[in-house]
Amino acid sequence: MTQITILFISFALFSILKVQPIDFQVGGDKGWSIPPSNDTRLFDQWASKNRFNINDTLRFEYKKDSVLVVSKEEHEKCKSVHPVFFSNNGDTSFELDRSGFFYFISGVSGHCERGLKMIVKVLEPENVAAQSANQTASMKNGGMGLVKMSGDMYSQISVVIMGSVSLFMMLFV
Repeated sequence: MTQITILFISFALFSILKVQPIDFQVGGDKGWSIPPSNDTRLFDQWASKNRFNINDTLRFEYKKDSVLVVSKEEHEKCKSVHPVFFSNNGDTSFELDRSGFFYFISGVSGHCERGLKMIVKVLEPENVAAQSANQTASMKNGGMGLVKMSGDMYSQISVVIMGSVSLFMMLFV
């Protein structure tokens, strides 16, 4: 019985710590729009409050604008002749397919200069694995690993726990 319990607990921890891709709404409720005056770092501040991993998706919602992925130099100049990516459909999804920095700007003249631009840093896969391993080690040593969780993660954890309790009850009661 103890081997099954250990296996069950290991499966539950693995399910909880597994990194799932997240769909981020850029700018929250306000979307991809020109920030209020004197707030040209609004989107960089939004991005710095989030942890982005490979396969996460950024969703840009906007009206009469566009989203460009550009080089660092083009981002600094707020101009691009050959963007890596371009969309102007009002509801753009962009998958973060590698680690490193992504540079976003608006393609509408003057919007980038007014703050409609953003830098996103995507974590290295090793950092994600190391973070999960550190959390697991902390839990094994009796500590509580601090994990910032989204509402989706709470839902997933609840499903795993409820399913685990149901399975346990079916097997041992």
